[in-house]
Formats: sequence, C-alpha cells, structure tokens
Amino acid sequence: MTRFALTLEFDGGPFVGLQRQALGDSIQQSVEEAVFAITGETVSMHAAGRTDAGVHALAMRAHLDIAKPITPFRLMEALNAVLRPAPIAVLACETKPHDWHARFTCTGRRYLYRIANRRAPLTIDRGKAWLVSRPLDVYAMRVGAQALIGLHDFTTFRSVHCQSKSPVKALERLDVRREGDTVLIEAAARSFLHHQVRSMVGCLVLVGLGRWAPERIAEALAARDRTALGLNAPPDGLYFVSASYPDEA
Repeated sequence: MTRFALTLEFDGGPFVGLQRQALGDSIQQSVEEAVFAITGETVSMHAAGRTDAGVHALAMRAHLDIAKPITPFRLMEALNAVLRPAPIAVLACETKPHDWHARFTCTGRRYLYRIANRRAPLTIDRGKAWLVSRPLDVYAMRVGAQALIGLHDFTTFRSVHCQSKSPVKALERLDVRREGDTVLIEAAARSFLHHQVRSMVGCLVLVGLGRWAPERIAEALAARDRTALGLNAPPDGLYFVSASYPDEA
C-alpha cells in the first residue's frame, strides 16, 4: 500500500464543497471515483482543508492510499485524464510515509480572498471574486484587521455548524492590500474555524465601506457572539492557497 500526496487545483463553483455529501458532486467524490476508474480500488481521500460550495483552491493538499503498483507521475497523468473536463487538476503527486497525513500533519494553512472593487459587473471573474461596487478604504480595513491577529476566541467569526472543539485560534497574518481595482485579503494560521475567513472578510468590508469604524472589529471579536457578526462574505472570492508541513521547505 502506497500513500500518495496530491496537490489539487479546483474551481469550487460546480461543487457542493470538498467533502463528500449526501446530495451533489464534491471534489472528494470526483477524485475517489477517478482513482476507482484507474485502479479498481475504493479509496478515501483526506485533505488539508474543508472548503464550502463555491470556494476554490490553488494548491489544496490531500492524500490517499493505493495498493496497485503505480508511479506518482502515471497516477497524476491518469487522474487528470479521467477528471477532465471537471474543473479539477492534479498539479503534483508524490509518495509519502504512512504517518504523513494531509490534515493532521499540516502545520499551517493560507487563504486568499479576492474582492473586485469596481462598478462594472464581473465577466471573466464571475464566480471567482466578490463584486463590491462602492469604493473600499483599504487603510481602514488594514487598521481593523490588526485586532484579529494573534491568539483569540473567534466565536463571533465561527459558523454555527463548525465542528471544531475550540473556538480559540492563533491567526498569524491578516493582510489587506489593493492591486488596481482588486482588494486582496490574505490570512494565515495553523488552522481555521468554519467560515472564519469569510466572516472576517465580511466585517472588514463593512469597515472599508465606512459602515463600521475600525474599532468595531475588536468589539465584535470581544463579544464572542455570532450575533455580533456584521456580514459573512460570499464563497466566490475565497481561495485555499497552500498548506505547510514539517518535512517540506
């Protein structure tokens, strides 16, 4: 039995999320069915993150175990051939020791949120960014974001359906910057709560629009109450960027 680590890129728009669900197609189901078509084996894919419907990935890490002798390159090529034309691509494939786990060995995760800050409707980026037509004050958003960095109880920014045992997380980075008419928000932590990034982004947008003062972010955090949340950003603009592991640079 060989453990293969995959690096996946996908457009989350057509899927109900990364994990298998009772209704609808998922990334996990698509990859597992592709492996079955190639090897005849029923496998379980484990991923570094659990993305919702509509959330994308630039480099999601995942692993699965296969008994049939096959090289990483041949598996990658075969998976890409079977998965086509679904918007899922295997960017890399390698073997790992059996104690390597895509989720539990992971020591860091990065997300990116893209906001199209313009009046014109989206065309190429439809479903790939959140369109906010009124001008955003990026400086105010950056000031508000500072209150969220560090070790905090993020109950306010946590989905009621979150399965994490604790709402306490250590947010390492929350950067806000503008590139032309695009506002980019990058978040990094060892792990995140369900909807945490989208909830933080939604509140920062309220700051950028002038509907919240930057200080209100700290007040919402201190409330430790989901009802203090101002806005949950849509999934369209969220991307899983990367996962970090001790055995990798």
